[in-house]
This record gives sequence, C-alpha cells and structure tokens, in this order.
Amino acid sequence: MSAAAATGVEPSDRRISDPAISWLISDGRVSVPEALAAMEQRAAGIRAGTAGEAVWLVEHPPSYTAGTSARAEGLLDHRFPTFEAGRGGQWTYHGPGQRTAYVMLDLTRPHGSVPARDVRAYVHGLEEWMIRALDRFNIRGERREGRVGIWVEDRTAGTESKIGAIGVRVSRWVSWHGIALNVEPDLSHFGGIIPCGISGHGVTSLHALGITATMEEVDSALRATWPEVFG
Repeated sequence: MSAAAATGVEPSDRRISDPAISWLISDGRVSVPEALAAMEQRAAGIRAGTAGEAVWLVEHPPSYTAGTSARAEGLLDHRFPTFEAGRGGQWTYHGPGQRTAYVMLDLTRPHGSVPARDVRAYVHGLEEWMIRALDRFNIRGERREGRVGIWVEDRTAGTESKIGAIGVRVSRWVSWHGIALNVEPDLSHFGGIIPCGISGHGVTSLHALGITATMEEVDSALRATWPEVFG
C-alpha cells in the first residue's frame, strides 16, 4: 500500500477478505515515510467516509522511529535511518523479521470489547490482541505497570524481556500506527536505542524463545485472535 494508493491495494499487496475490515499484507519492505503517508491518507479517508477501516501488516527496512516523547539521549547509535513517527511513546526499532501491524479504525464506534471514544481501552485492546496471538504459540505475554508493551518472563533466570511494542496515534477519533511483534529480527539492532525509553530490560523474539514460527503463521494468529478482542 503506497501513499498514492492508501485507500486501495496495490498488486504487491494481498487482501484478506473480512466483512467488517480490510486486512492488507505488503510483500517486501515498506519504508517508514511511505507507511506514514499511506496511514495518514487512509485515516483521512476513514474520517471522511470514503475509505474503510483496515489492519495493514508490513515489514520495514532497519529504521529507528521517534515518538512524541522521544528524547535525544534515547538514540544511542545512529546506525540506521531515523524518522519522527508522530505516534505516542519514545524510540522504537523497526526492521526485517518484525511484524508491524498498523491499525486504522473509526473509534467513534465500539469494536468488540473496546467501547467508543476510549483511547485507554483501545490501547488495552491492542495489548490483549498481542497477548492472545502469543498464546497461540504457547508464549505467555504479560503487561507491566508503568511499562509500555508486552513482556515475557524467564522465571528460571528471574529476568524479563519485551517481545511486542505499542505506539498509537488518534486523530479526530481515527486510529493509526499500532503494534510491532518481534518474530525473528536481529535483536542486536535494538542496541542503538533505549527501546520505548525503558532501560534495564532486554528485548526478545519468538525465535529467541525457541518458537520458529513463520511470518505467515504469526499473521494467521493475529487474524484469528482479532475478533476475540475487537469483534
């Protein structure tokens, strides 16, 4: 989905049929600027009633994005291109092997367990969506008070690591941005930032936990668990 075709689907994209929402999967790697432009255009179309709601699944080339709360000291190593994302939160890494799901919904109406016009409930719904998708691979994802994202615990070592990030933007009650789930990224790439401004904790992935799921299997888990949360 390019900026020029944000309300449709290009030949390189695949659409999953759903009566309520469009599921788009982009093959190849989508640049962060292209994704931002496409989401903004799609969100404007949803607001105007000329485009439908969508979940857009992408992979990015290695990139660091800064949220509205990002501080300069959170960028430790300028090894990859950096972009201001306009979402909430601080620094986040995006790259190959990570499934980013951009969620564009009209929040003036309820979606399953998420009531209308409730951003806190919407973020909680995104968390629950990731937790349920991870459960399909027998991974227990958990929330942590005061820490954004989804975490997994190594009870033997007494440590915990982040496996999924959340960053949202809501413009006139239309959501964009979304979640990033680590499937098989190069975890050393996270070393260039303080992920989401949280130091003292690691970052992990499905593959690092011994779950050699494919991106297609992760997409299937996300698709299957969506109606459990968002109806």
